[in-house]
Amino acid sequence: MRSANRSGMLMGAMAVLGGFYLTAAPPCRAADHPPDHPADVVTGAWQHHHDRFTYYGITALYSCDSLETNVRSLLLHLGARKDAKVDAMGCPNGPSVPGHNAIIDVDFYTLSPSSDANDTVQAQWMPVLVNSTHPSFMDHGDCELIAEMKDLISKNFSLRELSYRTDCVPHEVNIDDFTVKAQALKELPAPTSRTARGY
Repeated sequence: MRSANRSGMLMGAMAVLGGFYLTAAPPCRAADHPPDHPADVVTGAWQHHHDRFTYYGITALYSCDSLETNVRSLLLHLGARKDAKVDAMGCPNGPSVPGHNAIIDVDFYTLSPSSDANDTVQAQWMPVLVNSTHPSFMDHGDCELIAEMKDLISKNFSLRELSYRTDCVPHEVNIDDFTVKAQALKELPAPTSRTARGY
């Protein structure tokens, strides 16, 4: 749950920028940028990571519950294994009340290229994009969170051609204040099994 203060701020920013939305091109989606090497199917091995970072927001307030949801969703979007765990603590007014600060503990696995024939999965370098409109769970005002996750993301994921930009301004919500683009190593989905037919 985001704070009422943030909602009011966002409504004002959207009203001021309404004319821009009518004329701007639609936001760039990851699907608009095919992988540089679409045929590159490689083997990858899962690597374990445990990390912790502190969130301190001036512009955006989060509850511990919403931080857990948003951070885990972002890790999965970048290619973390589905058993990723996120635990946010230290919210001054309880886990469901938005506040300025929290401590986030993360435990997750990401793929690294590996030539070892044992315990590997098929993977591919795929484009990923993070900004205020993509993926759908991101929002205007998430700039401070993305800025504070830079080390976590850049050091624990296999990323190529990483571009990581944050231009956070305290007490201001801008439509283009953060963008993360890269090629991320992601597991290929398992092939869909087909039921045998009797003819």
